[in-house]
Amino acid sequence: MHPASRDTQTAYQWGDGGVGWPLVETEGLLVIEETLASGCGEKHHYHNQAAQCFYMLAGRAVMQFAEGQTVKIDTGMALHIPPKTRHAIVNQTDEEIRFLVISAPSSRGDRHEGEQDK
Repeated sequence: MHPASRDTQTAYQWGDGGVGWPLVETEGLLVIEETLASGCGEKHHYHNQAAQCFYMLAGRAVMQFAEGQTVKIDTGMALHIPPKTRHAIVNQTDEEIRFLVISAPSSRGDRHEGEQDK
């Protein structure tokens, strides 16, 4: 067993202005530390199997849902996203935000941007 951090993991780009560092990656659990630049966000998407928890480490994010609902997530707050829930995280602030995305089971291969499966 070896500890992981953004200093030991390979970064990857995601969405518009996002960077991620996988910290734990198994079939049953995926934990990623991510940053999102000011004014940036991602496309609405959903996961058929994975439930996700977004935990804000620094800054404030807005989670947008397909139904037009928005939820603000401040530093120290967590937001649970059930499977099959269309969502998109957005940074509407002037500063970079930093957060953890925890997915169980792993969301690898389970991201869908089209219409939701029924």
